[in-house]
Amino acid sequence: MKKLIGLFVCVSLFYSCTNNQQGAETTAAKSGLETAAAEMKDYEFADSKFKDIGKKGLADLASGDIDSWMNSYADNAVYRWNGGDSLVGKAAISAYWKSRRKDVIDSLSFTNDVWLPMKVNKPEVAAQLPGNYALGWYMVYAKYKTGKSMSQRSHVVLHFDANDKIDRATQYLDRAPINAAAGK
Repeated sequence: MKKLIGLFVCVSLFYSCTNNQQGAETTAAKSGLETAAAEMKDYEFADSKFKDIGKKGLADLASGDIDSWMNSYADNAVYRWNGGDSLVGKAAISAYWKSRRKDVIDSLSFTNDVWLPMKVNKPEVAAQLPGNYALGWYMVYAKYKTGKSMSQRSHVVLHFDANDKIDRATQYLDRAPINAAAGK
């Protein structure tokens, strides 16, 4: 009988130690989640209207309706490419794309687009602007006036001002297939 009571006490002690250890692990896990949640406040999902603006912009650009596309841009917008080239001002961006669609690109389409609207509350680097962004990834298909065509994956980062207008656009793409198809 003493042996049975001793076994019962040992099992009870083992169970209680294991149960407390699990409680400590659960508390540590909760603490880690709370810390992660606090850190995520620097970034959060933005309103889906920014995704909609990006999707509409691709549709307008593909159809050649540059005026409609430009309605979502601020007057002081900057359009950049990953190679360092840029256009400054809504008028310059509009003139470039109108000429490009009329004189260089015969047809343009975008497929498999994925959009992520984000809000930056606390920038991590000085060059990053706070506010709303739409990050877009898509497949580009372009046929040029030369008769050649190209396709590639592209990525765009759109930043929105306080009036929900695009004031910064950065497009990441490979210029080599574009230059080859356009005859440069």
